[in-house]
Amino acid sequence: MTATASDPLLSPFPEGWYFVTSRQSLEKAKLIKKTWMGEDIVVWSDNSGGVCVAEAYCPHLGADLGPDAGGCVRDGQLVCPFHGFEYDTTGQCVANPLGPPPKAARLRVFETRDIAGLIFAWWGFGGRPPQWHLPAEAPDQTHWSNFRVWTTCFPGHPQETTENSVDLAHLSHVHGYDSVSRADPLEVDGAFLRSCFDFTTTRRIAKVGRLRFDVTANALIYGLGYSFVEVRLHNIGFDTRLWILATPVDGTHINLTLVSQARPIRGANRRIAGLGFLPQRLRASVMNKFVIHFEKQDVRQDVPIWSGKQYRSHPRLSRADGEIMKFRAYCKQFYPGPLTVVENEEKVAR
Repeated sequence: MTATASDPLLSPFPEGWYFVTSRQSLEKAKLIKKTWMGEDIVVWSDNSGGVCVAEAYCPHLGADLGPDAGGCVRDGQLVCPFHGFEYDTTGQCVANPLGPPPKAARLRVFETRDIAGLIFAWWGFGGRPPQWHLPAEAPDQTHWSNFRVWTTCFPGHPQETTENSVDLAHLSHVHGYDSVSRADPLEVDGAFLRSCFDFTTTRRIAKVGRLRFDVTANALIYGLGYSFVEVRLHNIGFDTRLWILATPVDGTHINLTLVSQARPIRGANRRIAGLGFLPQRLRASVMNKFVIHFEKQDVRQDVPIWSGKQYRSHPRLSRADGEIMKFRAYCKQFYPGPLTVVENEEKVAR
């Protein structure tokens, strides 16, 4: 996304909760280092499953704590490769092989939240604590398939990607959806926004042919980093859900992560579209493959647009543009002041 003289860029790091990693990935890697919200961070878990997201450099003498530099996790504690200082998941140095651990040696940590095995961390202006929270309860996992996860990285901004949830006009023009209409009024309550809409779409399913689906999408949004979409395909009685997680990386690029799940179609009365030819235990996982495939297709259609956009703070809208300005009014709470990159980057740098 580029700027113009009259419309400077949005601040690259809006305040909020942003995806870090999945618990499954963390259990496999043990220690992860990445760039997140313009910060180099490390992520690890202790023996009781508590997750720590912290700055990636030792407060002792600044050593890189990432695995490529020799950092490791031992007995649930992060071990610095330089002098062996050990940190627990509160960020406190708790062991020093050469003497007592210095009390002043403490990592800067970010508050975390685990939702169904997806790890999020809070990024606040000036390090301030969470100003609002993600859903108190994780979605029920009973009868739902395992996750399918896909991430792509491109130049972009989380406000632009999240705006798609209210930009119903683009759904027909870019993605070919038909009969797009709002199912319920747009709902805004503090950091929460709900956008529910109906549409029809025609998809090619492997060698089966082209099938038409009547769909309701219910998007539950908390800030600019967490979108949870409940999807119902009415004509085959199929439910799926999708997390759309936009996370700023370095001030220019974002990671967009899709996490999909499906629920088995019980008593499928359509042998093809309902997967009635498959054993019931396989239907959810097979349908979930199709779900993530089609969602990836939609994202790939959007990426060139997101990547090349110039942000317009005063867009010349038509009546068909619906609630875009209402959405942008909602977004203002996630910035410290005027939505300009110069003012906000100065605050972030302090």
